[in-house]
Amino acid sequence: MDASRARKILVLGAGPAGGAVALGLRRLGYSVCVVSEPRPFSAVEGISERVVEGLRNAGFEAALKTLPAPTPRRVHWNGVTSAANAERLVIRTEFDQGILVDLERNGVELVQGRICGSSRGDDGYRVDVETTDGARTLHAGFLVEARGRAAPGTGLERLRGPETLSLLQYWSGPAITPRTAVQSCADGWAWMAATADGRRYLQLTVDVASAGLPPKEQLVEHCNSRLRALEMAAPFIDGAEPTGELHARTSTPILCREPVGDDWIRVGDAAMAVDPLSGNGIFQSLSSAMQAPAVINTLLQQPQRARLARAFHKARIEELFFRFARIGRDFYAQEAAFASEPFWQRRRDWPDQIPMHRTVKPQDVSIARRPVVENDLIRDAEVVVTPDQPLGVWHLQGLPLAPLLRALRNGTPGDHPEHLLAAALGDKKALAPQLLTWIRRQGWI
Repeated sequence: MDASRARKILVLGAGPAGGAVALGLRRLGYSVCVVSEPRPFSAVEGISERVVEGLRNAGFEAALKTLPAPTPRRVHWNGVTSAANAERLVIRTEFDQGILVDLERNGVELVQGRICGSSRGDDGYRVDVETTDGARTLHAGFLVEARGRAAPGTGLERLRGPETLSLLQYWSGPAITPRTAVQSCADGWAWMAATADGRRYLQLTVDVASAGLPPKEQLVEHCNSRLRALEMAAPFIDGAEPTGELHARTSTPILCREPVGDDWIRVGDAAMAVDPLSGNGIFQSLSSAMQAPAVINTLLQQPQRARLARAFHKARIEELFFRFARIGRDFYAQEAAFASEPFWQRRRDWPDQIPMHRTVKPQDVSIARRPVVENDLIRDAEVVVTPDQPLGVWHLQGLPLAPLLRALRNGTPGDHPEHLLAAALGDKKALAPQLLTWIRRQGWI
């Protein structure tokens, strides 16, 4: 092992993003230590099957075993009630424990405790952790920040969306069939979930500026009265009683404009956190973290490509953020009944007016050099850039696409496109008809 691989990498945070980065780095042979701080309160999240596939691809096994079967979900939006797919209800305390098991099984050093402070010197990073056995000081040459929205970011520029607050109240009642529901209302929207053991989770998401929230001592009754007024909340509230404290959490969309340096990187919600409306929090965290090991590997193994590696991570974080933000914008815009209310007005036009999907015309398609991942390292390559794919499409089924598009464009008017592709493909010319159909569907020619 060379000297850079021998340098310990410290990951702050053991959620899906931090865990995925740690597992990826271990596969590359790095020494990794993860600092895990227990979640301050019990939480439940709904995830889709594509999240399950993402977790599987990241290498999680024990964490996946904590996931229950999919539960039905009902949605009441813009005056219409529908049964919209299904989702798995993730009990985060169980799921997070599964992540720790996966990390230990893969040789990741675990330190469980509260981070009290950190500093950077000539010899790397120093992080102070308060554990049940006392204070510990950890040292590392590279730092991965994966502590979510709460991750410190002093001096880092951030783009913030409409200021948003989510109020979570637990309820307890008799056992019922697990289910979830979403309902819009004048001042926001609610997400409700019930697990088989009778626990109910009801969350109200509101606009900070216009919600008119009462003093803290009146907040529980205010929130619960709002929930009781919602038709979709009835199956979750009937026969149940509020229990425990009300938890208020910021859910403002936030983008860290500078998510990577030469010896540090931010992933998950520490890099970009979007509106919880889409219900894809874990998916977003994984999406921002899966290629981080290749970025880190390049920074440590090929520092001459550091600028390219940083540009790669920054561009992908920003693209993910704006893609999910526009998905939320378009969903908010569907709600016409409350269009004039402040909550909806602030969100139906943010972050911009750029369409989520744009029609691609041949004149909009170009060939450019962009950073890509190859053999766990970042390098630059020719890619095909379109309005819908601003970061570029490198290859399809292992075949680089830029040379194929160039071959099509360099032909004469009398050349048949399939023959041009076949000539460019060489011994793989049998793929020409299939590739031509795909390229035409993309609008490239």
